[in-house]
Amino acid sequence: MSQRVSDEAGAKAMGEIRSGPSSRRHGDTLPHIHKVGAPPKQSVFKEFKDYFNETIFPDSPLKKYKNQTGFGRFFLALQSVFPILDWARDYNLEKFRGDFISGLTIASLCIPQDIAYAKLANLDPQYGLYTSFVAPLVYAFMGSSRDIAIGPVAVVSLLLGTSLSEEISNYKSHEYLRLAFTATFFAGITQMALGVFRLGFLIDFLSHAAIVGFMAGAAITIGLQQLKGLLGIQNFTKKTDIIAVMHSVWSNVHHGWNWETIVIGIAFLIFLLVAKYIAKKNKKLFWVAAIAPMISVVVSTFCVYITRADKKGVSIVKHIKKGVNPSSASEIYFSGKYLGPGVRIGVIAGMIALTEAVAIGRTFAAMKDYSIDGNKEMVAMGAMNIVGSLTSCYVATGSFSRSAVNYMAGCSTAVSNIVMSIVVLLTVLVITPLFKYTPNAVLASIIIAAVSSLVDIDAAILLWKIDKFDFIACMGAFFGVIFKNVEIGLLIAVAISFAKILLQVTRPRTAVLGKLPGTNVYRNIQQYPKATQISGMLITRVDSAIYFSNSNYIKERILRWLIDEGDQRSRSGFIPIQYLIVEMSPVTDIDTSGIHAFEELYKSLQRKEVQLILANPGPIVMGKLHSSNLADLIGENKIFSSVTDAVTTFGPKVEDAV
Repeated sequence: MSQRVSDEAGAKAMGEIRSGPSSRRHGDTLPHIHKVGAPPKQSVFKEFKDYFNETIFPDSPLKKYKNQTGFGRFFLALQSVFPILDWARDYNLEKFRGDFISGLTIASLCIPQDIAYAKLANLDPQYGLYTSFVAPLVYAFMGSSRDIAIGPVAVVSLLLGTSLSEEISNYKSHEYLRLAFTATFFAGITQMALGVFRLGFLIDFLSHAAIVGFMAGAAITIGLQQLKGLLGIQNFTKKTDIIAVMHSVWSNVHHGWNWETIVIGIAFLIFLLVAKYIAKKNKKLFWVAAIAPMISVVVSTFCVYITRADKKGVSIVKHIKKGVNPSSASEIYFSGKYLGPGVRIGVIAGMIALTEAVAIGRTFAAMKDYSIDGNKEMVAMGAMNIVGSLTSCYVATGSFSRSAVNYMAGCSTAVSNIVMSIVVLLTVLVITPLFKYTPNAVLASIIIAAVSSLVDIDAAILLWKIDKFDFIACMGAFFGVIFKNVEIGLLIAVAISFAKILLQVTRPRTAVLGKLPGTNVYRNIQQYPKATQISGMLITRVDSAIYFSNSNYIKERILRWLIDEGDQRSRSGFIPIQYLIVEMSPVTDIDTSGIHAFEELYKSLQRKEVQLILANPGPIVMGKLHSSNLADLIGENKIFSSVTDAVTTFGPKVEDAV
């Protein structure tokens, strides 16, 4: 419905609409009207160069190399690859004290988690420990985040476990292990390529809403998978969807559950959740949640050992291989039938790992008010996974739970990762045999407690309140993961995110504008009900660039506005619309299809005896209007720098009535 048209009394009484400045009576003066000119012509090369630099190099990474000597440039290049050369110059004993405490704290958390997460990936426990030894060392030298803690994470471990087992069902085979190393190698290649070619914006296609749903679905899937260890079930489904898992659980209820395992698992799960709750309520007690997993492992291992509960059906870890990482460079598939699956799984795992790591790094950087270089982060992540694939590691990334503990423990630099790495190395060299009697039920409890925080109900509620389409994307990813698998959930999340982008591009918002009382400001009449429309004029705004995908829709939508408003005003006895003003300040660009659509709009308006006026086109748009001669067709005297100028020139004599 149309808002009240301004100057109702004056328009009806006088019926005067000026067709231009010449219609003003003698003695009337117009304020200065700024002419909208085309921007200076640029060469094709310059235009392409500016566009390329703004897209790929918006942060001007080469600026710091100017006015430097050869050695200075070489050292700056080294600093770009190894940020440790920059911050290490100011490193001191006080910072080391904080990093040392943080490193010990996150090591106590990561060791039991590494053993548990390796099982999620269907790998032997030592591979989780190997990953927390090599990857953090590489990242400490190449990463730009001070707070992120590196190692295996639950979601990526589950993704690898399910994807690899679909290719090779026997995960005890050597081929399965080789495929895991291959996927890790190509995950690193993917991450490094994104950083080197500065294509990090690609990971932004995974929207926040999709990530919330994906993480929640993965957390529930991971939790359900742990029912095998928590209940002591021996014959458990290899599928991850909720229906198959629950069927496997209930089909074993009479003869597959082990009550001793259940008691151990539930008892330590309660302990872990209580420790987590205490740490959440009192930030100073963060260390309670950090050391709770290690306490659980030590106590449960001791109890199983002295009671020999393993002989009563309690499943234990058994053997963890002792010693430093063996080389796996010769194990990677560079040909054969497993090369394709290795590349595919690696690309997906690399993108998910990168998305999680960058999100974590940005979060803690904002909390400490420093910046991280996203492209450097990608190169660092890629390098550490490439090196990891050559040293018997699987995909590593930033862990939110460990990073939070690292932050709360007072870390200052990435040295905390080095300390953690050394502690893990000592564990692998010395004490891994002590984990022999660790019950799998406790590892399951550790995983459930760790992933419970990934279910962010408050975030989902907020998505519903703010954007229903985002909520649909969130739920699509969530249900895709829990009812099918992680890959399908991820595919749904990406598909819905792309659908939202396409919908916004092909169906941009348009609005009818009115004048705010007592001002020369024109705003959306739906947002400002008191805004009044100008008699004899319709003012519209297009809130998007105009491309081939939306140009026809925009033209038809403007014509519909014209017809609807015209009918409304005719029924109300107002002056017919004689001027259509299109406010173009939000239009950042226009292509040939957009130009053609405006030509058709102009011709349609001519047949309706309505004059087209453009207000505030940007430099890119104005340049293309001149290049296409559309500016000449419309008339340069009908292109204004503001809606106010257009209304002042062509609007009714009598001022707006409020």
